[in-house]
Amino acid sequence: MTSYNANTRSIIPALGNVWSSLQPPSPVIVRVTTGLLLVPHGAQKLFDAFGGYGLEGTAGWLESIGFVPGFLFALAIGLLEFVGGLLLTIGLLTRPVAAAVLVFMAIAVSTHLPAGYFWNEGGFEMPLMWGLLALSVLIQGGGKFSVDHKIGREF
Repeated sequence: MTSYNANTRSIIPALGNVWSSLQPPSPVIVRVTTGLLLVPHGAQKLFDAFGGYGLEGTAGWLESIGFVPGFLFALAIGLLEFVGGLLLTIGLLTRPVAAAVLVFMAIAVSTHLPAGYFWNEGGFEMPLMWGLLALSVLIQGGGKFSVDHKIGREF
């Protein structure tokens, strides 16, 4: 499972064993972190939590950039981030949720594209990163440490 060429020698040989031992849980770390970090964004939209604007505020912003009806888009996005984030965290319906997040982030990238790259200037940096994380989860699936695996069903 290692991606090292047999002829490649580690600069610090002791770390080779560390990297090899951490390789199996690596997809789990990406999936769980992606899920857990999405949840607060959904809570901002759904529940006014963490300084968010709630459904009404998010709906108003979405309508101002052309997503009508804003309320339905805000609800869908909030649910995707909150419920989808929880599902990714436990690894249930992993690939469909990751695919939905990837599509959402592709739209977010296109929405933020005119502002440039840097997120602190409203750019597409963060949606691109989220989209790539979702793509990684989509490719890897739930993995051994997921509810999908436990129930023996995976997309």
